Amino acid sequence: MKTEYSSDELLLLSGIQHFGFCKRQWALIHIENQWHENVLTVEGKLLHSRVDDPFSFESRKDVITSRSVPVVSYHLGFSGICDVIEFIPSKDGAILYGKSGRYLPEIVEYKHGKEKLDQCDEIQLCAQAICLEEMLSISLSSGFIFYGLPRRRTEVFFSSELRDLVWKYAGEMHDYYERGYTPKVKASKACRSCSLIDICLPGLSNHTISASKYIQMKIDED
Repeated sequence: MKTEYSSDELLLLSGIQHFGFCKRQWALIHIENQWHENVLTVEGKLLHSRVDDPFSFESRKDVITSRSVPVVSYHLGFSGICDVIEFIPSKDGAILYGKSGRYLPEIVEYKHGKEKLDQCDEIQLCAQAICLEEMLSISLSSGFIFYGLPRRRTEVFFSSELRDLVWKYAGEMHDYYERGYTPKVKASKACRSCSLIDICLPGLSNHTISASKYIQMKIDED
């Protein structure tokens, strides 16, 4: 993995959540530019619409809340958006423009549904934290995920194991992207809830061509 990426080489940070869920799904979206909505993706967008306001700032009891905050890491090679960041007064924090004192950011990522059994959401949150650490020269120990179904926050601690996984996935994502590589199907129960099931075609696991080429081949046959 490279030690630093240029602006032209940055990948979407949110993609690491797709990659953690299914590497093939990530490649179909980010390499082959395939996408399809289902009820879960629509409900997720509705949930995010409540916080997607880059000009929204609130200040309550010395806590500054900012929404849709752009972040970047040239070491990970990611750029993206944090749903909500709450800046808490702290001597270990960073100096904010136009504000006195120091503030430590707490990230709050909004997710549809309930807490998942895998780590894909935690991986995305940790990647956001690494971006902020690089940007502000600070250290973050944890962040939060707000799940829409139970409507409560879940704290996620940024362990060394979780951080290592972020760096591992980042390296693989850049490698796949540079090679234009789409992994083969690894069918599982999770395929049933994937919005790309009709594009991915997990039932055709023996096909060696990409999904986009297969679809075009079927179109040409018609």
